[in-house]
Amino acid sequence: MKRILSILLFACTICSAYAANKYDNPDTLFVSRDGTAEFRNIDDAIEVCRAFMEYHKVIFVKKGTYKEKLIIPSWLTNIEICGEDRDQTIITYDDHANIKLPTTGKPMSTFRTYTLKIEGTNITLKNITIENNAARLGQAVALHTEGDKLLFINCRFLGHQDTIYTGVGGTRLYFKDCYIEGTTDFIFGPSTAWFENCTIKSKANSYVTAASTPADQSYGYIFNHCKLIADNGIDKVYLGRPWRPYAYTIFMNCELGKHIRPEGWHNWGKKDNESTARYLEYNNTGEGADKSNRAVWAKQLPKKEAQKITPETVFNQETKWIVPIP
Repeated sequence: MKRILSILLFACTICSAYAANKYDNPDTLFVSRDGTAEFRNIDDAIEVCRAFMEYHKVIFVKKGTYKEKLIIPSWLTNIEICGEDRDQTIITYDDHANIKLPTTGKPMSTFRTYTLKIEGTNITLKNITIENNAARLGQAVALHTEGDKLLFINCRFLGHQDTIYTGVGGTRLYFKDCYIEGTTDFIFGPSTAWFENCTIKSKANSYVTAASTPADQSYGYIFNHCKLIADNGIDKVYLGRPWRPYAYTIFMNCELGKHIRPEGWHNWGKKDNESTARYLEYNNTGEGADKSNRAVWAKQLPKKEAQKITPETVFNQETKWIVPIP
């Protein structure tokens, strides 16, 4: 009898260990730096989320500055991180590429400098600021993406060089009503990313984009109804240069400030890039939209072709994920 009871007790212990924890549900998690919520750090809330969730789970972050270097890992899906106030809910860190790693003594390199790295799929960020506030001592990424179907609504991305790195070809990203600022190549990488009604601010005479679109990928960066602005005194900015030969970038229906250079595009010092890079414009306005002195290897799209570029065609007909859940 004792043996049977021992076996039953052991079985109950095992079952309890594997039982769903109290966070395995779609309830909202609350984070607050002042201790008025269950979690003080965003990372702690991320850690309790169930792997491969089928339901939508919100992590609501109250106003405050959160100095955290965060990863949303590949096994997390359907998470929304929502700030209480876009400008007053800030995730910040300050790594940069030239920091020496204590283990090797070598520079950190660009791809480890992120403040937030998203590896998961179907992740939403809303009403929040992601910042890399390192001094201008090297590349310093604020947002590093690797997951697919990532949605950014009314967010701010602050940094200098390399603010947003869209890190994996074939992944799909959608930015709506966002503010993005930086100095050099501050939107770069191989992903397919649509920017809708975003404000893009240049803080130095340099380059806005550095796409590395794979040759077999139909689309790269699409900017639609965006506004390009600059700090005072900034007057020589290129729309983009090709980090890899088949870079794809289009600005359409955008307002381009006078800081945009007349030629618009740069070949990264490689003449061969002019025959492969896919640089396009359509129906832009503003002092920086003058087409008369544009680089001859960039293309001004006719209306018929431009009308084919829609979220449905760019994202292969799958667009339900770009509509945020209320």
